[in-house]
Amino acid sequence: MAVLHNRVSQKELKQLMLQETEPRTTLSFYRYFTVNDPQQFRDELYKALDALKVFGRIYVAHEGINAQVSVPQPHFDAFRNYLYSVPGLEDMRLNIAVDDDGKSFWVLKIKIREKIVADGINDPAFDMSKKGKYVNAEKLNALADDPDTIIIDMRNHYEYEVGHFENAIE
Repeated sequence: MAVLHNRVSQKELKQLMLQETEPRTTLSFYRYFTVNDPQQFRDELYKALDALKVFGRIYVAHEGINAQVSVPQPHFDAFRNYLYSVPGLEDMRLNIAVDDDGKSFWVLKIKIREKIVADGINDPAFDMSKKGKYVNAEKLNALADDPDTIIIDMRNHYEYEVGHFENAIE
């Protein structure tokens, strides 16, 4: 069986990453979906992403996945195809970093957590699968111009203070 964790020191891994000549793409993604066996899901994910030389930080929980990763550009299509082949991750939005050199991570760490986001919600009746629909910027602007639209900013207080839509409710 493949080793499912790193066995090289952080210092050595960082040095190896800095010596890479292959360009990398840094991206983030998350998806709320049911993960019946987080340990098994984590192990399968680790094997697949390690084979593609993906680095980064990924959290897995019964409620889904949250990730920030760096992918070698020649492996990007294989990475995306793999993710989209995983039940629950089909057509997931991949947020590609702008103005990034791809040298953001030097190891792959996939951890099992109670939650994929520290949201402070502890209500057992709360169901993350009941969610809204994605809207693009054009549609959001149209909605924001409608006086009957209420925008609720669900981010934490600091993020709200850094910037929010006019008249958004914190």
